Amino acid sequence: MSGDRTAGRLRRWLSRLAPERGAEAARLAPAAPPAGADWPVLGSKTLARFLAHLGSRPSPVLLDLGPFSGANVTYYGQRLGCKVLIADLITDLDRQAREGRPVDAATLLSNRFALDDGSIDGVLLWDVCDYLDGGAVQALARTLVKALRAGGVVLGLFGSTPRAGIGGTKFVVEDDSHVRLLPYATVLERRGLLPNRAIIRVFDGLRVTESYLLQNGWREMLFRK
Repeated sequence: MSGDRTAGRLRRWLSRLAPERGAEAARLAPAAPPAGADWPVLGSKTLARFLAHLGSRPSPVLLDLGPFSGANVTYYGQRLGCKVLIADLITDLDRQAREGRPVDAATLLSNRFALDDGSIDGVLLWDVCDYLDGGAVQALARTLVKALRAGGVVLGLFGSTPRAGIGGTKFVVEDDSHVRLLPYATVLERRGLLPNRAIIRVFDGLRVTESYLLQNGWREMLFRK
């Protein structure tokens, strides 16, 4: 019964959140790329394993922290038949910055994530941590570790080389091993790099099952609870 109530709350939360996220993403995102534009494609080493693991679990719940993408929601639904929660942190942090308010990621995270413990099977973290300071990364990691069910997985991308300048990336999943990288309008700047040991320490409670240094400088890591 408790599980039914939790699923119901998550569905209601998603039904309120998704339209807001879609409208906000449309407002902030750059104009649609011209036909034939050749935006880069990231070859993922772990996405296929991430999706296969979720597909092996009954009625999985997936949390995507990247910018809203209707194509992604459709892909996850068709590929996994799962519940999808969209929580675009970059949009909210960007709004704070555009309104001239201090970018308070730690407080935003604690207020945003009213997720029950053990209610999520997988998290697509993408490159969110690249925009957060150390305290906010720790707050996010604690929240995700608590929200994951036993055996749950997290896929994250962490900058290993400096990426100067303003601007973000929208990740659009093309298949189980490839993600197209689209430019995403934001006034936020990427912060300092997290060494591997710091990442492992921050995500205490999860173990790194795979880690790869990609050609574009991101370190792709797959965690499991």
